[in-house]
Amino acid sequence: MPSLPANTRTSTPRMVGVAALTVAAAYFSLDRIVAHLTGLSVLLDQLIEAGVLGAVAAAVLWIGVIRPLRREADAERRATAEREERLRLEADRQDFEGRLHRALDMAGNEQEAYRATNRALALGVGHLDAEVLLADSSDAHLKRAVASGGDDSRARCGVASPRDCPAIRRAQTLVFSTSDELDACPHLDGRPGGACAAACVPISVGGRSIGVLHAATGPAAPPSPADVVRLEAVATQSGSRIGMLRVMAATHLQAATDPLTGLLNRRSFENQVQELIRTGRPFSLAMGDLDHFKLLNDTHGHDAGDRALRLFARTMRSILRSDDLVCRYGGEEFAIVFPGCDTAAAADALSRVQEQLLVSLAGGTVPGFTSSFGVAHSSDAPSLEELCRVADAALFRAKREGRNRVVVDTAA
Repeated sequence: MPSLPANTRTSTPRMVGVAALTVAAAYFSLDRIVAHLTGLSVLLDQLIEAGVLGAVAAAVLWIGVIRPLRREADAERRATAEREERLRLEADRQDFEGRLHRALDMAGNEQEAYRATNRALALGVGHLDAEVLLADSSDAHLKRAVASGGDDSRARCGVASPRDCPAIRRAQTLVFSTSDELDACPHLDGRPGGACAAACVPISVGGRSIGVLHAATGPAAPPSPADVVRLEAVATQSGSRIGMLRVMAATHLQAATDPLTGLLNRRSFENQVQELIRTGRPFSLAMGDLDHFKLLNDTHGHDAGDRALRLFARTMRSILRSDDLVCRYGGEEFAIVFPGCDTAAAADALSRVQEQLLVSLAGGTVPGFTSSFGVAHSSDAPSLEELCRVADAALFRAKREGRNRVVVDTAA
């Protein structure tokens, strides 16, 4: 066998070593690559597992913790907003009622109370058409005292008597969302503007309903609970003030008038005449009485005498002016003051009283009688007391001259 060259025999082991090393290195690198890839796979699996667990944990956290907390926070925010709104509405209500109370407290008579009520309705429920109906002295009829709003026809209720108003009869607030409802108040039907919504609040004094506050609007926007609260405040406070004013007026009238005839009593009469004297306004004064009144009493009894006094008082009031001061001075004696009148005009008015008295007696319910008068002028004497003496002297002349006549003081 031929032999290899020497250089070939020398390089063969080297080549084998190099090849072995190359194979070993490749194997080692592949193993590391496989190991690395295996590690990446494990890491990826771990990451995927961690992600799934995180998602599950997040879902559990959201469902079990975060969402309930958010719901609770939202509910708390809503409750806080509602509480703040209630507090605001309560503050507005208290402010409105306080202003209304002060306005009504300054009202010195019913007309001023009506004006304050009208302003309260305009400011408090100006979007409603409202009216206040109050019973008259007979409690048989309702009369409009206040009207507020832009549509007078819609607010005008057809109820004419307190007993015909459901709110007054029940003594409670009634709210109707539309007049088309089955159980709507029948007085809401037939309004010129068609169907309407309304709230009716009774006005009570001392537990007795004397009227109703009626407010109407379109059915698309019926009175809200806040509107009803304000209407009830207006009804309560205005009713209370009007009732108080009526009591005060009745008390004052009782203190200033004669209980039998309803004319001014002597004290009130003298106070008002003194005011005329103080201001320097001229006037005529007449003193008068019923002729033969003692005989009438003795013949027909004191009841007939009382009827005669009342008839005489009504006759004078029907003839004389509203600003004339008519007083039952005492017993069957009367005093009359005619502001701004001379004695001739006063005597003419008294003559008409005598003529009307004959007509009034024609009914036959009171025994016949006549009256006499003496007239003086405020320029005749410097004081009321002296002026009354002058008029009394003229009355005495009328008696002496045959009664049933009017005599003017000769100094006038």
